Amino acid sequence: MSVRETAIAALQSRLGTALAGRNPAPLVLRGETAPQRLPPGGLVVIRDGETVEETAILSPLAWAIEHRAEVEVTVGGATPSARSALLDALLVDIAAVITADRTLGGAVEWVQPGAPDFEDVEFEGAAAARAASVPVVLFFTVAGSPLA
Repeated sequence: MSVRETAIAALQSRLGTALAGRNPAPLVLRGETAPQRLPPGGLVVIRDGETVEETAILSPLAWAIEHRAEVEVTVGGATPSARSALLDALLVDIAAVITADRTLGGAVEWVQPGAPDFEDVEFEGAAAARAASVPVVLFFTVAGSPLA
């Protein structure tokens, strides 16, 4: 398994485990399309993202990788204030999980959550939802090739 895959899987595992303790717990997925109905605790989808920088380190050859994954959080609620409160609570929990172990159990050298982008989402025939997309930058070093 590549270091990149290990890092993203570690991020998903940490978020899934930590957020499972919430009541109600959000559904945590990776690379999935959003279900037609939002779970009561919200939906967290980890997107693989993209590598934003590769820096060669010579002798022996290695690559310092900066990879940006996205954590998409979507919540429903009866009122705008209820949606905002639930979304804010989930974002605070996600930040706490990431900053509690900056190496994701040794999967990366450093992980850094960024500032979220917010969006109000409306579905035809369904209640409104509130969403945020959080960039999560994963820093790691691989030997030989950026694909490793």
